Amino acid sequence: MLAVQARDMAAYNRWMNQRMYAVCAELSDSERKKDMGAFFKTIHGTLNHILLGDKIWLGRFLGKPFQAADLGEELHSDFEALWEDRVATDEIIVSWAAALTDSELASKLEYTSLVNPSTRKYEMWLVVAHFFNHQTHHRGQITTLLSQCGQDIGVTDIIWLPDVVERNA
Repeated sequence: MLAVQARDMAAYNRWMNQRMYAVCAELSDSERKKDMGAFFKTIHGTLNHILLGDKIWLGRFLGKPFQAADLGEELHSDFEALWEDRVATDEIIVSWAAALTDSELASKLEYTSLVNPSTRKYEMWLVVAHFFNHQTHHRGQITTLLSQCGQDIGVTDIIWLPDVVERNA
């Protein structure tokens, strides 16, 4: 992964989160928290998990570990608080990605796994790719859950990210 790809993925992440949260805000709290059989049960639970995962990975990337009991830990039961934290975290991701260099992406990252508490060591480019892939994977689950609620998030392809469209016009 090149540093420019990480910047585009950070912008895509922020863009999709803005759009997804806006659609989720059209649902009632009970609709967002209804168990729909997803891995994290609900739309709210899945939104929460994405944010938690981002905070855990950012903590590793920034050398400021984020403590969590498990991957289903609820950061915010209130949707507005969750959304505010999402917006703030996305700004940190965009700033972090803007500072990434290709040489940093070629280095190794060592961390302790939350799932299996042992030391892991991977190439930075791979964990950065995983970081962005994880977000996309779970947002895909949410788009399905939203569809089941009669909501359409619209186009989700990275090639429709406004910066990408403008750059390739």
